[in-house]
Amino acid sequence: QVQLVESGGGLVQAGGSLRLSCAASGRTFSTYPMGWFRQAPGKEREFVAAIGWGGVNIYYADSVKGRFTISRDNAKNTVYLQMNSLKPEDTAVYYCAADGRIARIREGVVEYWGKGTLVTVSL
Repeated sequence: QVQLVESGGGLVQAGGSLRLSCAASGRTFSTYPMGWFRQAPGKEREFVAAIGWGGVNIYYADSVKGRFTISRDNAKNTVYLQMNSLKPEDTAVYYCAADGRIARIREGVVEYWGKGTLVTVSL
């Protein structure tokens, strides 16, 4: 019924930047809070950032504050994650998420998940 498709992942050197995109299709997500998670090999999936439907309520994990910026374009049903000053520790598969309540996204209990896009940060 609905799909979330991430793009923009790849290989980047430490200190570099990358912008991830997540496009929603099948149903309008203009009013849905959305967010990003990541999962490194052998580790649990962790919350990265979330943004409310109006783009005003925004939350970040402590590990990415000051470096990552989440934004959205409701006309395009797309959410973005601008990643600056990347570190090797940021290497992970990044997943897009959407849910009707931003609180559920912050807790990692969401209605819709993307398939993920790999981000690799080399030293």
